[in-house]
Amino acid sequence: MTILDKIVERKRQEVADAKEKTSLDELKSYPLFERTCYNLKDSVLHPDRSGIIAEYKRASPSKGLINGRHSVQEVVQGYQNAGASAISVLTDKDFFQGDLADLTAAREVLTIPLLRKEFIIDEYQIAEAKAYGADIILLIAACLSKEEIKTLSSYAKSLGLNVLLEIHNEEELGKSLFDTIDAIGVNNRNLKDFVVSLDHSYDLVEKIPNQYIKVSESGISDPNTINELKKAGFQAFLIGENFMKTEDPMQAIQDFTDQVNKA
Repeated sequence: MTILDKIVERKRQEVADAKEKTSLDELKSYPLFERTCYNLKDSVLHPDRSGIIAEYKRASPSKGLINGRHSVQEVVQGYQNAGASAISVLTDKDFFQGDLADLTAAREVLTIPLLRKEFIIDEYQIAEAKAYGADIILLIAACLSKEEIKTLSSYAKSLGLNVLLEIHNEEELGKSLFDTIDAIGVNNRNLKDFVVSLDHSYDLVEKIPNQYIKVSESGISDPNTINELKKAGFQAFLIGENFMKTEDPMQAIQDFTDQVNKA
């Protein structure tokens, strides 16, 4: 069983438990459920923003604890001030030490789009995302069927959420091309063995239709790589551990974006 399989198996139980504690109708009564979401495309293409989707991630299955020193609000404010186009917050508890409360805490201090980074397998999780302050949800093609991608993305759009669909290969891309998807991200990290290669992005960029925002995810640690990926056709770049593993993630992203702008 791969790490992804283990996560999805745990997620099914987690969702079942959450439904017992809080009903869908209760989620819809949360104050944030009615707010209008920020638009991902507008923020990514804004001339004053970097295209970076900067991630708050305490831990990962492969690395363990990455950063337990800085609060989510402290970090995401620094990311926003440095010109990030969007913020990603991990909410998985068992494998990434995240929490839905982190999402709401981030929402309180942000004026740019916020992504709930989660292994979504059920519409309930999408309603949770909206109720806790997200603007964007992530769907991972590797753990969803074509029909599930269509159903889940349609539900997200009905709530006014943006949808980022993550792929790893051409087969996954082929089952993901729906009008209910806003952005397609190529994950350079294989979720089955966690090996990282930017070749995934370069191999797939031209195969992604231009109607979608094109996102390169993971394994980006060199500012020059951003400019190379831009030349290849990517408009957004999801970066997590590169900033979080430092003593000062807020300064790390500022230094990174300064170098991107100089190149």
